[in-house]
Amino acid sequence: MDINRLATAAKSPLSSSYSATPGEMLAPPLDESKLRALFTKAYGQESPSIEQWHALYADDVHFIDPTQERYGIEAYIKAQQSLAHRCDDIFLKARNIAVQDSIAFVEWEMGLKIRGIEFIYPGATRLDLGADGRITGHRDYFDFIGPTLGPVPVLGRFIRWLYRQLVS
Repeated sequence: MDINRLATAAKSPLSSSYSATPGEMLAPPLDESKLRALFTKAYGQESPSIEQWHALYADDVHFIDPTQERYGIEAYIKAQQSLAHRCDDIFLKARNIAVQDSIAFVEWEMGLKIRGIEFIYPGATRLDLGADGRITGHRDYFDFIGPTLGPVPVLGRFIRWLYRQLVS
């Protein structure tokens, strides 16, 4: 690990939430403490740096969430940066974490502030960990439609009605 990555990690909000040395935050293997730090971001706090994404995610990572599917670390970073640019601010709070062998699950809550409106999304992530400990697969599971359109007066009522029709 070079000195620039150590310096970046020392300034990072992730390293402040993890009690190990700054360089250790960037190094796999990812255990519960490191995953909690990765999946925790307060409003106003900086997102992980490009160097941190590269250190924790494999070059050929496969990322899926309800709105997109991306292949490769550069596409993953672009997706994260795009979300950050669309929002006024973002928070992420890890709830429950389980790690066993090469699989990890993180239950979380994400808040997005967009044009002064806060949207809250509860969700979970499955992470596949490669032989080197970096993340090779990242799949997010959450309801995008309900929390996004539910608060809209007329549309929200329709969405709740439609949900009832589909699950009743």
